[in-house]
Amino acid sequence: MSETAAQDAPEKIPTRDRILFATAELFRRQGYNGTGLKQVVAEAEAPFGSLYHHFPGGKRELGEEVIGSAGAFFQALVTAVYDEEATTEAAVRAVFRGAAATLESTDYEDACPIATVALEVASTDDRLRAATAAVFERWTTALTERLGDRDKALAIIAALEGAFVLCRASRTTEAMHAAGTMAATLAA
Repeated sequence: MSETAAQDAPEKIPTRDRILFATAELFRRQGYNGTGLKQVVAEAEAPFGSLYHHFPGGKRELGEEVIGSAGAFFQALVTAVYDEEATTEAAVRAVFRGAAATLESTDYEDACPIATVALEVASTDDRLRAATAAVFERWTTALTERLGDRDKALAIIAALEGAFVLCRASRTTEAMHAAGTMAATLAA
């Protein structure tokens, strides 16, 4: 390989990070129960043994870490969208519009991985339930800081997450737009 080609080649992403990213993407589309470990390592282009090397607790440990890292990623994404707007009302509208656009552009496959997993594990896996609850609490705290009202923050997050479920089921963004209008009015 020439020096120029070596400089142009992207740095290799560490195996652990590839596993986390692949798992988060699969959880968004298929949920926790629908995602198999063989599929994770195939998507991550990683040897199967590396999964247990990095996550000795197996799928539950991997799931817990993905929930935490995906929660932080989506909080940063929403915060960036929110903070670009001049008013709270405009910020809330922008977040819901962005969610609707993502649903449409991915043929309703990509939604919130936290809600997807929470719906699956709430009654069956307390460790993963607690991990999803912790993410929702961090999101609620961050929005409460911006709004100054915890009840409003909870209602807006509940509207967003509920709209994701309805939109995926109906394959239309009607619920996301309705929820966004209601949430923006509440936030104003």
